Amino acid sequence: MATKKSQPARRKPRSDAQQNRARILEAAKKAFSRSGALTSMDAVARRAGVGAGTLYRHFPTREALLEAVYRTELEKLAAAEHEFAATLPPVDALRAWMLLFVEYIAAKQIILPALNMVPGGPAKIFQNSGSLITGAIESLVQRAVQSGEIRADIAPMDLLRALYGVSSVAAVPDWPQSARRLVDILIQGSRSMK
Repeated sequence: MATKKSQPARRKPRSDAQQNRARILEAAKKAFSRSGALTSMDAVARRAGVGAGTLYRHFPTREALLEAVYRTELEKLAAAEHEFAATLPPVDALRAWMLLFVEYIAAKQIILPALNMVPGGPAKIFQNSGSLITGAIESLVQRAVQSGEIRADIAPMDLLRALYGVSSVAAVPDWPQSARRLVDILIQGSRSMK
């Protein structure tokens, strides 16, 4: 009777490796935001305060780094919905999440052109993001409606479409500032008339 070999348990990365990874991702996000997706990997490593070997150990290619930056922004967005709902009043939670969504859109726009060059394109990376985003805003809007702070006729997808619309003019350098102002306009226009 043949016995099955057990797979060795995967160890959790050391805390310094986790910190390096987090610093690299934050530095990459800032570098890509400032200089575009073709920013040199060495510049990202310098900005993160790590050696090139450390960067390449975590992210062997630019595409892997770009994908990780995108996934990290998506994870922040997902975690923020729960955090904001637990710590902020309903309208403030919705506003804070929408402002974070603007940052997510900015990261996605920077990363998308580079990911389009990867075999298979970005479809696999983006496939779960739609339901996560829709679920988050629906939950936050529902909470704000139930509190009486937001009108019941506000459709969560309308709020998202408005933010996506502003972000579609990405050729304008200050679109994120416009989008942040739009968040306040959308929130104000959604308030209940008490």
